[in-house]
Order: sequence, then C-alpha cells, then structure tokens
Amino acid sequence: MTKHEISRRKMLCGLGVTMALPWMESTRVWGDVSKSTKKASEAPTRMAILFAGCGFHKHEWWAKGQGKGMQLGKVLAPLSDFRDKMIFIRGLYNKEALKGNIHSSQTGNLLSGAPLASGGRIQSGTSVDQYVAQRIGRQNKVPSLVLGCEKANPGVHKNYSLLYSSHISWSSPNTPTPLEVYPALAFDRLFKNKAQVGDQSVLDAVLEDAKDLRRNISRLDQQKLDEYLNSVREVEQRIESAGKRGEVQGWRPTLTKPDMSRPKDGYPQDIVEHMRLMCDILVLAFQTDTTRICTLKLNNDHGTLRFPHIGVDYMIHHLLSHNDSDDWLKVNQFFLKQMAYIARRLDGIQEGERTLLDNTMLMLCSSMLTGHHDASQLPVVMLGGGGGRIKGGQNIDYLGKSDRQMSRLFLSMMDKMDIRPEIFGDADKPLQEI
Repeated sequence: MTKHEISRRKMLCGLGVTMALPWMESTRVWGDVSKSTKKASEAPTRMAILFAGCGFHKHEWWAKGQGKGMQLGKVLAPLSDFRDKMIFIRGLYNKEALKGNIHSSQTGNLLSGAPLASGGRIQSGTSVDQYVAQRIGRQNKVPSLVLGCEKANPGVHKNYSLLYSSHISWSSPNTPTPLEVYPALAFDRLFKNKAQVGDQSVLDAVLEDAKDLRRNISRLDQQKLDEYLNSVREVEQRIESAGKRGEVQGWRPTLTKPDMSRPKDGYPQDIVEHMRLMCDILVLAFQTDTTRICTLKLNNDHGTLRFPHIGVDYMIHHLLSHNDSDDWLKVNQFFLKQMAYIARRLDGIQEGERTLLDNTMLMLCSSMLTGHHDASQLPVVMLGGGGGRIKGGQNIDYLGKSDRQMSRLFLSMMDKMDIRPEIFGDADKPLQEI
C-alpha cells in the first residue's frame, strides 16, 4: 500500500459519466476494514449465477474423480482447463419444485427454494442473488446486475405463470427483478449515470480524470489501468458495431409493410455475439467493482432459441431438450462454453495474490437435470475460489442423503459474502464441503 490511498467511492468522472476503478495495489478501493472480515486492500468476493433452461444431456452430464485428473462427461468438456478450480455437485434438489407441474414450477423458485403460487398468480420468494444485494449492494454503484439473452415469456403453462420460467432473479416474492436483455443498456447502467444510450464514449468523458489518476499510481497499476480502459473501449466498439447491424438490439421494422417473403422463425439477432457481449459485461462489472452480484440467464426454461451457428436450426431449444441427441449435446456444450469463456477472462485478471476467478463464485445450474423434466436432482457446477475460501477440484455427491437441499448451497455461498442468515429457503445449515 503506498501513500496514494483512494477511497472506494473514488471513480473516474467526467461530463455526467462515472466509471468505477478496477482493483489496484496502489489504491484502497474495497472499503472500511472494520465493516468486513476482509482487509481493506483485499479484493472482495463476487457471486455470479448462470442459468441454462431445460437441463442437459441425460448421458453426458457427469464427473468422475477429483482434482486435475477429474474425468468429465461431454457436456462439461469445455471446462476441462478448470478442473482444479471446479466443484461438481450431484444430488441437490429443490423440494418445492416437485410439488407443481413442469418448467415454470421448476424454475420460479430455483434460487429461493420457496413455494410457488399456481393459477396464474405470482408468489415465489426472494432469490439468493437479491437477498445478498439487499444486504451489501449499497456498497456498489449497481447493487446487482441481472442479464438475459432471451426475453420473458408471457402467458400461463400448465396452470403456472410463464414469468416463473423467464426469471431466476426475484427482488421479492411478488416481483421478478427487471431483466436486461440489451447489451448496450446493461453497459450504460454500469458506466453512465442514467440507463440511456448516449452519443459520447464513456472513455472520452472520463479521459482527463484517468490521466490525473495515472500520475499517482504505481507502474504496475498504470499497466493494469491501461488494459482495463482498453477492454472498456473494445466493448464499446463491439456494441456500436452490433447496433449498426441491427442484431443485438433485436428486430425492429423499417417498413410499414413487408417487401419480401416471410423469413423463417427465429430471433433476428446473432445469439453468439449477444451471449458473448453479456459475458464481457459481467466480467467488466466485476473487474470494476461496479457490482459484486450478477445473474445471467442464457435462455428461458421454456425457451425458443435456435442455434444456426452450430447447425441446429430446425427446432427450438425447449423441444430439442426432449431428446438426448447429438444436436442437444452441441447446444449444451455451447452454453458451457459461455461459462468457460467467463472463467478464462476472470482467471486472466490479477487481483493481488489471486485472480478475479479466485475471488469469484461462478455457478451454472438448471431447473431440471434433463429435458425429460427430471427435477429429482439438479445439475450444478461451480468454478472459482470464493475469495480463497473454497477448495477446487471437488466432486461431491449428495444423492441419497437426507439434507440435500439446493438452499444449503446458497447458505454456503452467502457465507463467503459474509452474510449468514439462520434460514434460507428450506435450509438451516450450509454445505460443509463448500
């Protein structure tokens, strides 16, 4: 720690724009040590939850062994490089999800373990990400970031509102957290004072403040700041380019009537670029400490995404999940590649003695094990060290045990964020292994 200590509220500012600082050894950016078990100069723990609807391939979601020698099923193959930082968890389940029907009633309480109301009514429970955000989110510019790559479904499915299958994050039992599906608006929320698209570059607006800061930090931090600013510029340029193509922002008519034959069904945006942008924004949000909590819904549980980039464009995601085909495996691996991409980026960002991945809990889950609506156990895989408090390379099996509530995992994750409720959902004790 040098004499150039900077309050964690210090941000790069200019012309109505604010940008949070990345972690740097020369600056004190993590707050008052008296309010946390962490040292003031130590990077905080982050929590990210990724969701992929409709489960995974019945025969290829598995892990055997421990540590770097862990063997993985084909679905998990994209995570091979992170086996020493992985926790594969088998057998956890959500008891309340077995009381309803399928899809909506298996998804709406995935992150809360709460009972759901049927008959089209909305009654769930506050999800773990929002429970944490309501307790520590005030420390950051954005209490939590809730992202999605597919818009919410309207209507009712088998007597349950499809809002349940479209939202994994809930601010209260009656309120799904607003879902941001537009990368540009998610980016603006992180780096602008108002969630609106502006003409001015964020970097251009804060350039003078960045120059002043650069004079008062170490050479290593100068390099880190430059790398960070370059990454912000890259995302700005990619969002601008995507917007010009009319892809990521979604389809918008430019004529009052069609001037061509009806195109095939499917989303007009490039789903590959859409997901990659959302992954990059998640990383930037953590890197700048703009938020410490993020959920990223890759698709809806009762979703309609198609995947022409891998040659799977003949059937929507939901219907494809009903058969354990090679194409279903391709789609599963596409989702796992998003997790691997995030992990690789986080692991490439150094924060003191650890990497950003070491300081993060990155979890991927679904509301059912397979597309055959099997919710008797849930697919869960985690990457990251939780601030140095989680041991990687573990393969844990709770199947057949009495205390295998999914909410026990949430209690363990909250513990790493220095939040320790006596009860969450249907659980009153965390998982000892995590």
